[in-house]
Amino acid sequence: MASYFLEVLHLILRYFHVVAGIAWIGASFYFIWLDNNLQEPPQWKKQKGIKGDLWAVHGGGFYEVAKYQHGPEQMPSRLHWFKWEAYTTWISGALLLTLLYYVSADAYLLDASKSAIGAASAIGLSIGSILVGFIVYEGLCRTRLVEQGLWFTVTVTLLLTAWTWALDQFLSDRATYIHIGALIGTCMAANVFTTIIPGQRFMVSEIAAGRVPGPGPGIRGKQRSIHNNYATLPVIFIMLSNHFAFTYSHPFGWLVLMALFVDGMWIRHFFNLRHRGEVKPLVLIGGLVAFLAIMVAIAPWSELNRSASSTSSTSSTSLMSDEQAMKLIDLRCTECHSSNPRSNMFSTAPAGYLLDTLAQVQLSADKIRTRAVVNKDMPLGNLTQMTQAERDQLGQWLVALAR
Repeated sequence: MASYFLEVLHLILRYFHVVAGIAWIGASFYFIWLDNNLQEPPQWKKQKGIKGDLWAVHGGGFYEVAKYQHGPEQMPSRLHWFKWEAYTTWISGALLLTLLYYVSADAYLLDASKSAIGAASAIGLSIGSILVGFIVYEGLCRTRLVEQGLWFTVTVTLLLTAWTWALDQFLSDRATYIHIGALIGTCMAANVFTTIIPGQRFMVSEIAAGRVPGPGPGIRGKQRSIHNNYATLPVIFIMLSNHFAFTYSHPFGWLVLMALFVDGMWIRHFFNLRHRGEVKPLVLIGGLVAFLAIMVAIAPWSELNRSASSTSSTSSTSLMSDEQAMKLIDLRCTECHSSNPRSNMFSTAPAGYLLDTLAQVQLSADKIRTRAVVNKDMPLGNLTQMTQAERDQLGQWLVALAR
C-alpha cells in the first residue's frame, strides 16, 4: 500500500502543479499581450492620467481596459493581485521534486554510469545548484547588463548551458532536465516575490499617500515580467520532456536542451512582436525550421540500424530463444512492467505497459527496443542493472521478433 499512497500523492501534486502552472503562464501571456496591444487613448482619457487603452470582446460582452500613467486619482476598494499563481506553481513543483527525485533518488536522480555519488550528495548538489543558480541570476539582474536585453540573454544562456553540462556529469539525464526547469522556475517565482510584487506594493502605497511613484520599481518589475514571459515555452517543454526520452537520453542531451531552450524563446519572440503589431513570419518559420533541424540532428540513425544490421550478420542460431528473451525481460523489466510489480515504487505498471507474456512483449516490441536498446533510459535508473550486452541481445531478438 505504501507505493499506492505515493502514487496518489504524486497524482495530487502533479495535478495541482499543472493547474497552477496553467494559471501562471496564462496570466503571463495575457498581461504581456495586454501591454503590447495598448493604444494611445483619446484626449479626455489622457486628462484622467490614462496612458493606454484597448477594447476587447469575449464571453458575450465588451471589455474596456485602461492603463494609467501613474495611478488613479483614488485607489479602488478592491484591487486584484496576480501572485499566488506563481507561488503555488513553485511550491507544488518543489514538493514534486522532493517526492520523485529525493524520496526516489535511486530511480530518478542517480545514474551510476555517470557518477558514484550517493543519494545524500546528489540531493545536496540538487539543492545547491538551484540556490547558487538563482543567486547568479539575481546578481546579474542587479547589474547594468540587465538593461542590454540581447547581451543579457546571451550571458544567461551561456551560463545556463555550462550549468546544464555540469549537472549532466553527475545526475541522471532526466534529472538534469528537470533541475534546469526547477532552476528557471525558481528564478521566475522569485522575480514575482522579490521584484514584481514589491514594486506593485510601492506603487499602491505611493498613490494611496497622494504621491507620484518613481518609475524605477515599475521598470524593474516589467523587466522581470518579460524574463518570465520568454522563459515560459522552454519551461513547458521541460515539464513535458520526461515523456520524450529521445531528447534527454541523447549523448549530448544537455546541448539538446539548450538548443530547444533558445528555440522556444525565439518562437515566443515572434508572438511578442506580433502583439506589438510587428508581424514577422520569418521569425516563426525560422523557429519551426530550427526545431525540425534539431529533431533530425538527434535522430538515432546509427542506433536504430545497429541491432538490425547485427541481426542480419548473425546466424539465427546465435539469437536468444523466446524463452531466454522472456527470462531476460522478467529479470530486467517486469520489476515494474508487470500486473504485479515487484518494485516498491509502483503499485501498477507505469503507463500500463505489461510485459508478463510473449504476446504482451510483441505488442510493445517497438517501444521496448526504442527505450531499452536505442535510448537506454529503461529500466528506470537502470535499477535492475541491465548490461550493454543484454541490451544488444534483446535488440537483436526484438528485430527478429518483428519479422
